[in-house]
Amino acid sequence: MDTKRSFQSAKDVMTKNVVFVDGMATAKEAVDLMRKENVEALIVKKRHKQDAYGIVIVHDFIKGVIIPEKTSEEVNIFEIMSKPAISVPANMDVRYVASLLMTVGLRMAPVEENGEYIGMVSLSHLILDNILF
Repeated sequence: MDTKRSFQSAKDVMTKNVVFVDGMATAKEAVDLMRKENVEALIVKKRHKQDAYGIVIVHDFIKGVIIPEKTSEEVNIFEIMSKPAISVPANMDVRYVASLLMTVGLRMAPVEENGEYIGMVSLSHLILDNILF
């Protein structure tokens, strides 16, 4: 029996739904968008050409809204997002994707190909959605 795993790239295991949000949106608006689109993270749009993308995940809402006892209407996304968003190349081996995410303490990251975000990859999907695991 061959126990070697076949090569899988970030593109092979990513979810294809990338959803963008404005940094001025409220936490409530962002969560409503996440529910509507059934995603666990939003990419925060650039404000200008030289700006960087940001990312906001469920953890950020807990840390920036729930714990400090604020309302979701009084917190803007730019206050709780992580910026810059760290992306992974579409052709990167999933082993290195996992290593990178673990090293920098991230749960998920956008997948980039030809300068565009084409999907999202998360540590949980690397395990739960991986038929080779």
